[in-house]
Amino acid sequence: MPSTPPQKDRFDDLALEGGRIGAHRAENPRLRGGVVVLWSIIAIVVLVAVGIFGTLIATGRVTLFPTPSATPTTIATAEPVIDTSYAVTVLNATTQSGLAGSLAQTIVAAGWASDRVTAGDASSKDFPTTTVFYSDPAEEGAARGLAQAIGGAAVTLSDAYASLAGGDGSKLLVVVIGADRTDAGATPAG
Repeated sequence: MPSTPPQKDRFDDLALEGGRIGAHRAENPRLRGGVVVLWSIIAIVVLVAVGIFGTLIATGRVTLFPTPSATPTTIATAEPVIDTSYAVTVLNATTQSGLAGSLAQTIVAAGWASDRVTAGDASSKDFPTTTVFYSDPAEEGAARGLAQAIGGAAVTLSDAYASLAGGDGSKLLVVVIGADRTDAGATPAG
């Protein structure tokens, strides 16, 4: 077999001493194995945390923007004071007769002068709860004292009965007897 030399091509004329030619890939000198592992761990931790937090939000256990809760407010009440300088009007707002006179006697026994306590019937007969009405916030202590003296009653600030006091500026407390003081009710009068 005849031996013919191969034909010349572009690779035959290369310099013997030259730099690298061609696709020689080497490892990036800045990329270290420890850095890759560290970033992988950080990515895993972040993804797990986001997954847990997302699950808590989805199930309603965590609220991103909670509405502020109302803070409970305490209402300061005046201390009960027995102040016999007040005139007292007792109105029976039930169908049972005689309750106003009986309660007026209880009030006189608690220290009020009999000429400062009046008894009568209310215009309505369906009042549910015995209530002491006062018309000035400064009278709350006296109203609570009267409520305590009659064995307990609700105390309400209202000017509904202010006309009973007259225009002379006299101090007046009004007790309206409710159904809770009747024979069928739960609280005895006095």
